[in-house]
Amino acid sequence: MKTLKIGIAGYDRMKARTLAIARGEHKPVRGEPTVWFTSIESFAKVLSQRNRELLAMIGREKPGSVTELAELSGRSKSNLSRTLKTMSRYGLVELKAGERGTLVPRTPYKRVRLDVSLTQPPGRIA
Repeated sequence: MKTLKIGIAGYDRMKARTLAIARGEHKPVRGEPTVWFTSIESFAKVLSQRNRELLAMIGREKPGSVTELAELSGRSKSNLSRTLKTMSRYGLVELKAGERGTLVPRTPYKRVRLDVSLTQPPGRIA
């Protein structure tokens, strides 16, 4: 089962980590989060109950296009497109090119695991 590991860190900490990786000062180890949110609130917003239901629908129904997903979900295509693009930025959805220029949504992960430290100050990356 493929699981996406997510971490929480402030913007400054994420930027420092990215720069440390680019300079060769930090090498990500196995098991470290690969996707980062700036707060638990932003994570909760992207993975709201409604959006988790949408991800489950994509995995179950395997729609052939965003238009088909809009019909299945009852959501407007424009709203759905924005939601899918946001989830795509976090790796929760892949939007593949389909027939005649359509976008086909897919879910690359079956699970998401949130990694939050309870012993370090918020925003600090271990």
